[in-house]
Amino acid sequence: MQRLIALFCKRFVRRGALNIILADGSTCFCGDGRSPKLNVRFLSRKAERRVLIDPELAIGEAYTNGELLVENGTIADVLSLLFDQPEYVPRWAKLRGWLRDGLHHLGRRNWRRRSKDNVEHHYDLDGQLYSIFLDADKQYSCAYWDNTAVDLESAQLAKKRHLAAKLLLRPDLRVLDIGSGWGGLSIYMAQTTGVAVTGVTLSSEQLAVSQSRLSNKQLKHLPQFLLKDYRDVNGSFDRIISVGMFEHVGAYFYRTFFKRCFDLLSDSGIMVLHSIGRSEGPAPTNSWIAKYIFPGGYLPALSEVLPAIEQSGLLICDVEILRLHYAETLKCWRERFLARRGEVVRLYGERFYRLWEFYLAASEMTFRKQNMMNFQIQLTKRQGIVPMTRSYIAQEEARLRSNETASQTVPLAAG
Repeated sequence: MQRLIALFCKRFVRRGALNIILADGSTCFCGDGRSPKLNVRFLSRKAERRVLIDPELAIGEAYTNGELLVENGTIADVLSLLFDQPEYVPRWAKLRGWLRDGLHHLGRRNWRRRSKDNVEHHYDLDGQLYSIFLDADKQYSCAYWDNTAVDLESAQLAKKRHLAAKLLLRPDLRVLDIGSGWGGLSIYMAQTTGVAVTGVTLSSEQLAVSQSRLSNKQLKHLPQFLLKDYRDVNGSFDRIISVGMFEHVGAYFYRTFFKRCFDLLSDSGIMVLHSIGRSEGPAPTNSWIAKYIFPGGYLPALSEVLPAIEQSGLLICDVEILRLHYAETLKCWRERFLARRGEVVRLYGERFYRLWEFYLAASEMTFRKQNMMNFQIQLTKRQGIVPMTRSYIAQEEARLRSNETASQTVPLAAG
C-alpha cells in the first residue's frame, strides 16, 4: 500500500509540499518542497484503498468520516494544493467519473417530483444553519465584488443591484423570480423600484421565511411567494430573473426551461439568468457533491446553454462572466462557518460539520484554482429592448443605490 500511495502522490502532486502518514505509521512525501508544507494522516487502510481507486469521491468521504485528518494546515489548504496540480484528477478517475455520470444520467432527469425532493435535501435544513454563514439577507449565490463591496453584506447588495440594473425595472412591471430562495432579491426589487414580483421556490422552508418577511413591509406591491415548479407557472411577465436555480434544472430540461421562459415573457420583456458555469466544456458532476450536497445538480457549460436558448426563440443581448467572484464569496461563507463550529455541531453533529466544511472548502478551491465561473445572460424576445451599450447598467445601478435605505435588507429572525 505504501508503494502504491507513493507512486500515486509523486505522479500527481508536483507542486507544494504534502506529507502523508499512512495507517501503519509509514510516511510518504510528495511535491516540490515549496510551502505551505501540509501533513495529512490516514486512520484506516480501507480509506487509503478507496482514495487510490476513486479519489474524487473517497477523499471527501474519508475526511467526513474522520478517517483522514489534516494535522498541519486545513482541509482548504490541502484541496488548494491538490486542485493546483497540472493534472489534479488521474485519468482512471476521470474515466470512472464519466462512466458513473452516464449510469446516473437518467437519475438526474429532474422531473417535478424529483426536483422537489432534490431541493428539499439541501434547502430544507434547519434555518439556523444558513443564518450561521450567509449574510443577513440570506443570499445563497455568488456575490458581486465591485468597487463598492467591502464585505459579504455589501457584495451581496451589489449583486442584487447589478442584476436589477440589467432588468431596467420600472414601477408596476410584473416580475417573475424563478428560484426565489429566502425572498431577498424579490423584496429588493419591490422596495427599490415598485415592481410587482412573483417568486417561486420548491423549498417549503424558504417559502415560509419569504412570506414571514413581508409582515412589516409597507409596499405598493408586496411580493407574492409560491411553492411552485417553474413548469407550472402561468401568466405573462414583463421581466424574468433566475439566480442560482439553473444548476438544478439539469441538461435534459434546458430546452423546456427556456421554452417556458419564452412563453411567460412579454414581447417587450427582459430576462436575466445567473448561474454557475464551466469554462472548459461539459463535464460530469463531481461525484461527492452529487451524492452528499446537491443530488440532481449539474453545472452547465455555455456550449450546452446557448443552443437551448437559440432553439427557444429568445435573443441573447448580453453575456457577462464573473471570474473569482464566487471564490471570494465562498471564502467568506467558509470563514463564518468555521468561526461558529460549536453551533453547527450542536445542530447536526460533528460528522455534518466536517461534511459541510469539506463542501465549502472544495467549492471555494474549485472556483479559485479550476476554471469554474458564473455567467449572467440577458435575454429578450426581439431587438431594441435594451440600450445598445452597457453604459446604462452603471446608470441604473446609481439610480437603484439612491433608492436603497438602511431598512433595505429585511433582517431574518434566527431559526
